[in-house]
Amino acid sequence: MKKMVNRALVTMAFLSAPMMAHAEKIAVVDMGEVFEQLPQREQISQSLKTEFGDRVAEVQKMQEEMRTMVEKQQRDGALMSDSQKTDLVRQMESLKSDFQLKGKALDEDMRRRQGEEQNKLLVKVQEAINTIAQKESYDIVLQRGAVIFVKPEADISDKVVQALSKGN
Repeated sequence: MKKMVNRALVTMAFLSAPMMAHAEKIAVVDMGEVFEQLPQREQISQSLKTEFGDRVAEVQKMQEEMRTMVEKQQRDGALMSDSQKTDLVRQMESLKSDFQLKGKALDEDMRRRQGEEQNKLLVKVQEAINTIAQKESYDIVLQRGAVIFVKPEADISDKVVQALSKGN
């Protein structure tokens, strides 16, 4: 048994020696931190607000109209005739259905456009990481979330943000 353990240790030492001789230069990037600090993020947000501003205002106006109708129903319901009540309920249902349809379409369109813009930004972040990795001769760049421990000098997140801020 002792011979088997010794052989296993010798084999492990023999196999790990080449790996130790060829140490990799590794860097880490905190993608969440990078995206939070990018100045382009605010520009994208403003661009999307401009692009969808009219539609957002329209949906908000519809929401306010529905609120006004509900208040009118609660306030004046006892004084209204049956036909007035029915007309008001129909208007409310029609407005609610239109609101839901437009709200859902707006939400989907905004998510799609935000995803498109984030993907464009992700490409720029990847290019910056590749440039830094090549310039500083890193063999591997990992995401911070995949690493349990890293020395602060191996984290290149700030360098990525700086590179993208200069290119802004």
